[in-house]
Amino acid sequence: MVRWNNPIVISMGNFFYQYQTNPRRSLFGDLMPVILVGATLIILGFALFRLCFFATRSMVDLRGKESAYFYIPTGSDFESVKDSLLNKGYLKDRFAFEWLSRRKHYDHKVKAGRYQLKDGMSNNALVNLLRSGRQVPVRIIVQNIRTREELAGRIGRQLEVDSTTLIRMFNDRSYLKTFGLAPPTLFILFIPNTYEFFWNTSGEQLFARMNEEFNQFWTPKRRHQADSLHLTIPEIVTLASIVEKESNKHDEKPVIAGVYLNRLKIGIPLQADPTIIFAWNDYTIRRVLNLHLKINSPYNTYLRAGLPPGPICIPSMASVESVLHSTSHAYLYFCAKEDLSGYHNFAVNLSDHNRNAHKYQQALNKLKVK
Repeated sequence: MVRWNNPIVISMGNFFYQYQTNPRRSLFGDLMPVILVGATLIILGFALFRLCFFATRSMVDLRGKESAYFYIPTGSDFESVKDSLLNKGYLKDRFAFEWLSRRKHYDHKVKAGRYQLKDGMSNNALVNLLRSGRQVPVRIIVQNIRTREELAGRIGRQLEVDSTTLIRMFNDRSYLKTFGLAPPTLFILFIPNTYEFFWNTSGEQLFARMNEEFNQFWTPKRRHQADSLHLTIPEIVTLASIVEKESNKHDEKPVIAGVYLNRLKIGIPLQADPTIIFAWNDYTIRRVLNLHLKINSPYNTYLRAGLPPGPICIPSMASVESVLHSTSHAYLYFCAKEDLSGYHNFAVNLSDHNRNAHKYQQALNKLKVK
């Protein structure tokens, strides 16, 4: 009989059974490494299953909407984000959101902003979106604005910064001075256009962006054109704002700009009705009367020669270009046409202008416009 002194090892699948001739060694001790490996695999498998379950399950319920914007204010922490999602009814499972957020460290990486949520998006997609800071920008149209309050209101309704804060900045002479501005000339900084901003853009960031846009618009060529007219950029924009309110006919604007430039050259008052309306701060005025012309205001261009202190609106680029490329002519007067087409009759002398004005007044009287 052959006797074996070495252990006999029998392999079955992934398990190994070892028979020992040494009685001091136990079968349990031999299996301990296998048991530990198996237990570890089970725990890892369960953890992986849990991760997949919590990460891939549908988390967002928008109550019938395909998408919705979710706003996270500046300074928010994880608890406030979670509470806001719950209060809006967007979260299906609070525990799952908390669990995955902590695994992905979002609870310490909250980023303010405006986020677009999609109905039925997974927990993983939600956490990744909020953690990434991948906002949907806000589109703000800067045009056809008459007052600083109106501008502050338009921006404040669309961005996190409130209108009260903006008004305070718009009237802060020390702050505006850093941009070469004063409250009356604020509009010079705002080039009319459609802009995209992140919702949590601060007032300071807004000014910085507008300053960049200003410098891009006022190229050396445009600055040279302004110099050739012996006008500063604030004066160009101020005159453009008057042209903007005188006519919406772009083909006529360079002619109107030429009239005002002729008046500035010889030093006679501009006599621009839009500045009177601005001085009264009453935009329901349809017909400027003699009583309106008596207002004591630096914007009364009937009583004061030269340009007013600043723009009476944010003028369009077309109006700015109409001043920079004004038509050269001898006209000193213009008046709306009696056909009420929006175009104007132009005159070199006062007598011709008075005849044009009389025809226009008759047209208004016929329509009973007061």
